[in-house]
Amino acid sequence: MEKKSLVYEGKAKKIWSTDDEKLYISEFKDDLTAFNGEKKSSEAGKGALNNKISTELFKYLSAKGVPTHFVEMLDDNHMLHKKADVILIEVIVRNIATGSLSRNLGIEDGKVLPFTLVEFDYKNDELGDPKLNDQHCLILELVNDASELEYIRYWARRINDLLKAFYAERGLILVDFKLEFGRDSDGNIILIDELSPDNFRLWDSESGESMDKDRFRKGLGGLKVAYEEVLNRILGTKQ
Repeated sequence: MEKKSLVYEGKAKKIWSTDDEKLYISEFKDDLTAFNGEKKSSEAGKGALNNKISTELFKYLSAKGVPTHFVEMLDDNHMLHKKADVILIEVIVRNIATGSLSRNLGIEDGKVLPFTLVEFDYKNDELGDPKLNDQHCLILELVNDASELEYIRYWARRINDLLKAFYAERGLILVDFKLEFGRDSDGNIILIDELSPDNFRLWDSESGESMDKDRFRKGLGGLKVAYEEVLNRILGTKQ
């Protein structure tokens, strides 16, 4: 399968069409951005690590019955997946308070939440990805009806349960993460985008060390080393 024309370029990936109108190719970039694009950099090899991590997690979730766009990893930086119309809702799943949740609501950083929190953000860079409630989603016609929001919430919680246990077995704590969903050619809502430390907060269960993009956000350094360690643990090759 070969790339044809560039369909879309985002902060972390380029999306290419293929000879099959139902399939796209994602090209994972080495670019790093934070704070709505205000902080930018690049880390050689980061894109390949995200592709490999995403591949393993998509394969795991697919085997557990989660509907996803994943087809196969083509090479280090390219993934073949189903074409999907993006639902412009970023789904934020939180197990532990940190980041914007602590800043905005004054919840103690590191506090374990009494239940899994699922939030919606509007996927709109110009507006700064504002928070959405169900009524906003319906007014903006981001979904067809309230039942689709419940369907998305169901899968967000199910994915969280699966990945929390998966990571715990590998010495990692799943703090929070972002998911995106889209509609395939048959109109089914499926999990899309990527599943990587760019979109996940992961803490080492022993040291509490950040193993995700917070290393870039906070200027801690060692981002590629952390991502490599996450991949090694997923593959079962932790030293």
